[in-house]
Amino acid sequence: MYTTSIAIQVLPDVSDIKKVCSIVDEVIAYIESTGCHYEVGPFETVVEGDFDALMNIIKRCQEIPIEQGAPSTKAYIKIFHNPAGVLTINEKIDKYR
Repeated sequence: MYTTSIAIQVLPDVSDIKKVCSIVDEVIAYIESTGCHYEVGPFETVVEGDFDALMNIIKRCQEIPIEQGAPSTKAYIKIFHNPAGVLTINEKIDKYR
């Protein structure tokens, strides 16, 4: 059971679209390395797990673009937290696949 679901869109402040994609790829690789269940979408990545773990992931997703050369970064983040459990990615979208 997951207690928290986040949607995160990372927007590195760089003008070269190839560099933007490269940085976003690094962020997604990091998310994958956490072992959390996630799904990449065209605008954002959804990650499920424990509240504290996901807050640490959000923080790290802000640091990676800077380390990759972006002077700054922005993010749009949605958080759904319920200690009793949240609907999972699969419960929300499997019927559409």
